[in-house]
Amino acid sequence: MKVAVLSFAHERAETYVRLLRDMPGVDLVTADPDGAAGDPVRGRAMAERLGVSYVDSWDEVFASGVEGVVVTSEVDRRRELVDLAGEAEAFVLCEQPLATKEADVKAMVDACDIGGVRLTVASPACFSGAFAAVRQGIADGVVGTLTTVHGSYHSTPSGRGEVDGGALASNAPFLLDLVDAVLDGEPAEQVYAQTNNVLSGHPGVESAALVTVRYSSGMVAAIDCGWSLSPPNGPAVTFVGDRASVEYDASPRLLGGYDAATGTARWEPGGADPYAVMLKDFVSAVDNGQWTGPDGAAGLRTLRIIQAAYESAQTGQPVDIG
Repeated sequence: MKVAVLSFAHERAETYVRLLRDMPGVDLVTADPDGAAGDPVRGRAMAERLGVSYVDSWDEVFASGVEGVVVTSEVDRRRELVDLAGEAEAFVLCEQPLATKEADVKAMVDACDIGGVRLTVASPACFSGAFAAVRQGIADGVVGTLTTVHGSYHSTPSGRGEVDGGALASNAPFLLDLVDAVLDGEPAEQVYAQTNNVLSGHPGVESAALVTVRYSSGMVAAIDCGWSLSPPNGPAVTFVGDRASVEYDASPRLLGGYDAATGTARWEPGGADPYAVMLKDFVSAVDNGQWTGPDGAAGLRTLRIIQAAYESAQTGQPVDIG
């Protein structure tokens, strides 16, 4: 199966390339024509370092007969690449966020629908067997009637906050995707958010956010997302019902300690690599049509919540989602 990674702009592009390169049955090709010439972490230089095939244009990628693409470009280029994939009838796995404007996400969903392919959102925590068990248990009534959800996700700053957005834009979607999956796409009705920029140092780049989301059933989700100088924590979510509660941690701590070489805390997560699980699922689904993980419609619902959260943080008032 031929799979392409489109662009090295995103910090996880190299991770995807390494995993797909080593996956049996995958013929990997890469392209990054938007990268600056001579940039060692973009374009042909990166492909040569990773030992993978490279072509010089998007047209060459789609003319090669790719069946699936992983979109890891700058956010403002993702609609263009998804549109091209839809035209080429190639299935898509796209990084978060799909776009910054609702109209662009709708267009991306439509392009894939017209092409008869699925647009899947790269949200690794949604693909694990543990989450599937949690989701099934809630559906079977283990917790009774779901009343509230508490979620937390803290990561180290990427250093690209002014380009990719702050903690709200980068971390909240991974929590909201989990909630959306458990609620089977139930729409949110109202959002309230508070943010600060203590760690970022930039007025327009939040480093911490608290977001409360009320859904149409009355269920309320409270999520805490931010940047941290400690190792990443989460996404972790507690689902609370009127009979019981259940917890899901996408990166449970297996070992912890202190790294003398770096002078920082260090810990090793337990379980399988969530990115490897997600990519294996994506490649298998292209072949057999058995899809899991959030789709384009879920990405659109999440974007609407994020947009409302930014508006709420600016106005200090709850924001209704139409």
